[in-house]
Amino acid sequence: MLSSSNVFDYINVLGTSLDAAAARNDIINNNIANVNTPNYKRKDIRFETELKHAFTRSDQESVDARVKNLDLEALTPETYTDYAELSYRYDGNNVDINNENAILAKNQIKYNGLMDLLNKDFSALKSVMK
Repeated sequence: MLSSSNVFDYINVLGTSLDAAAARNDIINNNIANVNTPNYKRKDIRFETELKHAFTRSDQESVDARVKNLDLEALTPETYTDYAELSYRYDGNNVDINNENAILAKNQIKYNGLMDLLNKDFSALKSVMK
């Protein structure tokens, strides 16, 4: 019953998404730590758009089949410099502390939601095993 439900495929996608959210959290905290560093440029990661593209590129009809066939190894978060040519201040820094705090809060909500989904999946697995 467990193998036909594809629950492990979903758990793997959730785990990869949690890893990306944790990586983004680290990057945002680094941006905040460098808010007063001259010429520092904010960084972020690409993950959600890559996951969406991988999901939509699939030729599978069902959602279960698309999730099962995702190449999670290829979906590693990619760090990039955001708005490298933009500076908010004369010292060349482009970190806006209010923006970073808002992005951090949004990312934390996303992380908590993913964690709740993962916990529900494991709870369902535990109840099936009883």
